[in-house]
Amino acid sequence: MRDDMIERVKECADFVVQSGATVRQAARRFGVSKSTTYKDLVERLKMVDGVLYEKVMRVLMKNKAERHLRGGEATRRKYAEKKA
Repeated sequence: MRDDMIERVKECADFVVQSGATVRQAARRFGVSKSTTYKDLVERLKMVDGVLYEKVMRVLMKNKAERHLRGGEATRRKYAEKKA
């Protein structure tokens, strides 16, 4: 793996752990696609730093468990804006 890729993977992982960000938020922050961000966090990070990988997976599993709530909130806001 290239050095610049390893650096991106670590920076992205640190960002997710510190902020609790979703894959979409991390992708936007680092200017790469969601697919690349996901692959960085789930596949590449495991080879680079196992401890950081475990921390990232906890955040990703928490985000996955909460995603239906975020989606419902977005829908509520959408219709509240149309009504106003």
